[in-house]
Amino acid sequence: MSGIKKTIVFSLVISSFFCVAQIATAQSGRATYCNPINIDYGYTPIPNFSEWGRHRATADPVIVNYKGDYYLFSTNQWGYWHSPDMLNWTFHNRLFLRPWNKAYDELCAPAVGIVGDTMIVFGSTYTNNFTIWMSTNPKANEWKPLVDSFDIGGWDPSFFTDDDGRLYMYNGSSNRYPFYGVELDRKTFKPKGTRKEIYVLEAWRYGWQRFGEYMDDTFLDGFIEGSHMTKYKGKYYLQYGAPGTEMSGYADGLLMSRHPLEGFAAVSDPLSFKPGGYARGAGHGATFQDHWNNYWHVSTMVVNVKNNFERRLGIWPTGFDKDDVMWSNTAYGDYPTFLPAVYGPQRKGNALDYNAAFQPGWMLLNYKKPVQVSSMLGGFSANHAVDENIKTYWSAATSNAGEYLISDLGAVSTVHAVQINYADQDVDSNRLGKYNAQFHQYMLYASVDGRKWTVIADKRNNQTDVPHDYVELTQPVKARYIKHENIHMPTGKYALSGLRVFGFGAGAKPKPVSQFMVLRGEKDKRGAWIRWSPSNDAYAYVIYYGTHPDKLYNSVMVHDANEYWFKAMDKEKTYYFSIEAVNENGISERLKTIQVN
Repeated sequence: MSGIKKTIVFSLVISSFFCVAQIATAQSGRATYCNPINIDYGYTPIPNFSEWGRHRATADPVIVNYKGDYYLFSTNQWGYWHSPDMLNWTFHNRLFLRPWNKAYDELCAPAVGIVGDTMIVFGSTYTNNFTIWMSTNPKANEWKPLVDSFDIGGWDPSFFTDDDGRLYMYNGSSNRYPFYGVELDRKTFKPKGTRKEIYVLEAWRYGWQRFGEYMDDTFLDGFIEGSHMTKYKGKYYLQYGAPGTEMSGYADGLLMSRHPLEGFAAVSDPLSFKPGGYARGAGHGATFQDHWNNYWHVSTMVVNVKNNFERRLGIWPTGFDKDDVMWSNTAYGDYPTFLPAVYGPQRKGNALDYNAAFQPGWMLLNYKKPVQVSSMLGGFSANHAVDENIKTYWSAATSNAGEYLISDLGAVSTVHAVQINYADQDVDSNRLGKYNAQFHQYMLYASVDGRKWTVIADKRNNQTDVPHDYVELTQPVKARYIKHENIHMPTGKYALSGLRVFGFGAGAKPKPVSQFMVLRGEKDKRGAWIRWSPSNDAYAYVIYYGTHPDKLYNSVMVHDANEYWFKAMDKEKTYYFSIEAVNENGISERLKTIQVN
């Protein structure tokens, strides 16, 4: 095949990615969450980019586990969140600013560190007049300046405290200049020496680092940004975002060294990468540990409709395999995923050995299935609510109580959870920053025949802002129809970018893909044309790949196609690929791994 040698290699094949398991219950009484995470995202504080309407946005997240709680900071939110369980997040208003700053110039791409028993926070700046803040009681929102004017500043900064107590800062956000690192004096926070250049993108070699939705670098060169350091078994794993926050291929790359400031070597493929599915992107993030020391990675997801910087957040299970290879599992990353309390200290081993531990196996039941709505605004079609694309949405003609959407699952199925993703349509023009008193109210019904309805979620008295609400049912229900009825919208018309129903269909899971080929480029080894035999019983496929036959840690979900133009490879490495088919009833066995030289 065009001179490309393909050989079959033996690999671990997980015949059932998702198995039904007996699970513990999280502190909230629920066991799973679903990306994008459901927090009360603020409205864009960038007035120059609001011509298409106000909208929610945040990015560049950092989560730290501090004194038994998780603390989440992200761009332009006029505060931060804390949570005991990674599901229920409480927002704390706090402008991390000097008094003379304008109200909309809020914390951007924050650095959050733990030094001794103290949490420190610092925002992006190119100047030397921003404050580093400190707290030993962030749950009570108690803060004070640690350093009034940080001498050197830094855009997209991050802090790292090493095992020996030494403190480092990393920063950089540019498509021209490299990533930097510097040691800081723990008492004065002044730099110890000058910043060291650590890394600049090598898009000539690594295809995924190229800027653009199609990784072509025709518009701009890729950006390197969003640093974060993790240390594991004496090795330093420096993460960075690339190539651009607007792109589906926005990812977090990985550098490795035995020293915190030098000797870093690039890992061929991203740590976190999610170019397909309902919500895409997994860049500019941070790695943290839960209460049982399991690793997680939080990162930025792309919306990019009302504005190029319209974004959300996702959290992915992460860890290290037996060879100390760091991985982040984004496969089915916008399907229900177990919270840490479910498996706690039992999560061990190689990533491929416990995929089934991450997710309960509930499949998406209503992809492109029939929809009935109470009304429709212009071209905002009802089908957009079930097309697995966060960039499209259905809008009702009004925000009135009684507007509804009914999703037909096509057959009676077992429903375990529903995710309700609201879209921004005609948001009040004065919406800017954080609105803590706003809320969504709705009713959720299930029916076997479309005539007799049973309430499965009553949110008529809800007083919280839930733009990506996720309802896990206490007991699963049998249903063919799911109805979402509006009671109250906080602003704008009643609009949904995704009413996503999860559970088990009544039919058979798809057959395995019978033919699969990867035609690697002759002129450019960074890319390949991937084709496979279509399955009549599948609505999607997941392609797995990596540079080792037993470490296919990255993946791409593809809907409604039997080909994919893949442009994310290291031109100097041999690659390995596999594929599985997906429908509402389950997932096929993976095809045996193929080698592509």
